[in-house]
Amino acid sequence: MQKYIILLAIALAFSCNISNESKQKNEFVLALNSTFNDTEAYNIPKLNLEGANTLAELPLHCMNTEYPNRLSQTLGSDNDLKPPSILHPAFYGCFDWHSAVHGHWSLVSLLKSFPEMDKAETIKKKLLQNISKEHIEIEVAYFFGKHNKSYERTYGWAWLLKLAEELHTWESPIAKKLEHNLSPLTNLIVSKYVEFLPKLNYPVRVGEHPNTAFGLSFAWDYANTVNNDVLKGLIEQRAKDFYLKDAGCPITWEPSGYDFLSPCLEEAALMKRVLTTVEFKAWLNLFLPQLRDKNFVIETGKVSDRKDGKLVHLDGVNFSRAWSLNKIAEGLPEYEHLREIANHHINYSLPSIVNDSYEGGHWLGSFAIYALNSVSE
Repeated sequence: MQKYIILLAIALAFSCNISNESKQKNEFVLALNSTFNDTEAYNIPKLNLEGANTLAELPLHCMNTEYPNRLSQTLGSDNDLKPPSILHPAFYGCFDWHSAVHGHWSLVSLLKSFPEMDKAETIKKKLLQNISKEHIEIEVAYFFGKHNKSYERTYGWAWLLKLAEELHTWESPIAKKLEHNLSPLTNLIVSKYVEFLPKLNYPVRVGEHPNTAFGLSFAWDYANTVNNDVLKGLIEQRAKDFYLKDAGCPITWEPSGYDFLSPCLEEAALMKRVLTTVEFKAWLNLFLPQLRDKNFVIETGKVSDRKDGKLVHLDGVNFSRAWSLNKIAEGLPEYEHLREIANHHINYSLPSIVNDSYEGGHWLGSFAIYALNSVSE
């Protein structure tokens, strides 16, 4: 079959002359080479400097934007009614606490990969301002409040540890200072995992924030990186308790209407972390046997209204599916075809997140960056 090579240009356009009727626009279209043949190979998405500059604008725009804001706070009295910036001086922007946390992670991740970014110095300054020793002390105190001890369990916890891991692996004097400042909150979240996981009798299998597999995966990554054997061992044991006997995951039921995580694929990505290769392959053959089929396909999530904060979750499910599929395929040649499905999911949603409404823009950049970081040649 004749092969067609399609070159799509990278575009990053910031208009200098903007009429009152038009808004400033920037486009993010990755430069991709695609060869369409009988197997319809998908483009390999790449994050470059221009893309990093563009994606950095999303958390930069929202990390100090206090309103609108969803606090998810339990009130004990009138005294608890305070502005977000007072309650959470480090992570008050980006609509909610967890989005603020992974917005900060996004900037750290981008700076590590692209230290020559246009706004590198601005980003460093903002990170140091927000993640200060004094601000983190207030964040820690919030978790000791009578009514909010389980605040952000476990989704926000997971992203906090992902931020801590990213700082730990960034060879920069600024990173060391930020890691030190963040450490009281990092240590508190670790202790909360250690306290909570033995009490959890059943995993939460939904495709949104409480998903247990996602919460355990990011926490395992942190524990593995910093050699926290207590946390790592507990996660491995609990993952086996929850999931080792699972079989026949109904992936055709996915996604649900508001999913931004795939219950089946997040679970599989977690088990890839905690099992040996031999154990994982045997487990996966029972859990999702269809993944080994080179003709396996799964349709991307479709967003019908980008201004609906729940419906836009489906772009998130495309990115999170991608990072899970890439994790599953890692080091397993017989599952290499899953990377093409991952690439397709990233390519489908990536153009939508820039110039998006605030409902998606305040968080989807982080998902896109993490998905792009999971891509390999």
